[in-house]
Amino acid sequence: MRDDEKKIFFRQLLNRRLSELLDDANKTMNVMTDQNQNFPDPTDRASMESDRNFELRIRDRERRLIAKIKEALARIDEGTFGICESCGEDISFGRLEARPVTTLCIDCKTKQETEEKLKGL
Repeated sequence: MRDDEKKIFFRQLLNRRLSELLDDANKTMNVMTDQNQNFPDPTDRASMESDRNFELRIRDRERRLIAKIKEALARIDEGTFGICESCGEDISFGRLEARPVTTLCIDCKTKQETEEKLKGL
């Protein structure tokens, strides 16, 4: 795959994922703002609150992923997409395909994770 084809492929992949995440976020907001439920039973109310908190944690993770997707799209525009921020080498197509928001090649990511384990993070 040529570089131009890769850019188009990853731009479409990232935009599709971004669109899905934004749609999910909008659906969640609509459901949560429309919910005007009154649960007289404390167990039902606690269950609903637990579900809501779980949903909000998921959306928070997705919010961070949205930011990473936007950063990856900016890197495509800048011409730095697919280049490891640590060593400057190309990130493999397979790694980018699996995790298109990545900024580190597999060797640098492995090294980073090993250092984090040693530091107890």
